[in-house]
Amino acid sequence: MWRNSTSAWGWPSILLHWIGAAFILVLLVHGWWMTHLAPRPERVANYAWHAALGYDLLVLLVLRLLWRWFNPVPELPRELKPWERWAAQLNHAALYLVMLAATLVGWALAGTGRVPYDHDLVGWPMPLIYTSDDRAMHGMLEDSHRVLAYLLAALVVVHVLGALRHQFVKRNDLLVRMIRCRPATIADPAGRQPPGAPAEAKVRIDTPRQ
Repeated sequence: MWRNSTSAWGWPSILLHWIGAAFILVLLVHGWWMTHLAPRPERVANYAWHAALGYDLLVLLVLRLLWRWFNPVPELPRELKPWERWAAQLNHAALYLVMLAATLVGWALAGTGRVPYDHDLVGWPMPLIYTSDDRAMHGMLEDSHRVLAYLLAALVVVHVLGALRHQFVKRNDLLVRMIRCRPATIADPAGRQPPGAPAEAKVRIDTPRQ
């Protein structure tokens, strides 16, 4: 299944989600490492690689938003309480907003350094949306990018904890359906058949007549 439905994600959505998640994790870890631990002579190369991966994340994010725009979004489980629905929607909206803000601020920051960073990972040129030699502006953009990165990291942690809660506490299929294209069903702890599940075939055993 390649298109989303009201009960399951299609494989393009799943692929875009996990590739984007990997990019974000790498960027967060690498960004902290290159600004705190990387040797100073190697920082220019690290900044260039970081910016290149950030450009590709921005492209991936735009593709994901376009795909989401033209596809239905699977419904949340009916048993969720109103505050749980509100929290899930707020977290998703905040994630998209902060991802976009962090990548766009990073894009602007790429044109304010001593060396412009204007290529993605495969070497394709990227136009700089802002250029300046003003060190004060560079510092402001750098601080803004750092704050947005920490905020994004916090939102990712909340997102992961929420997904794990749905999987192991609420015992619904929110996490599983982001891994599999078909709707998944979590077994009921009491052993009852979930709605819509096929009934087990009953085996008839005839005892021989005496």
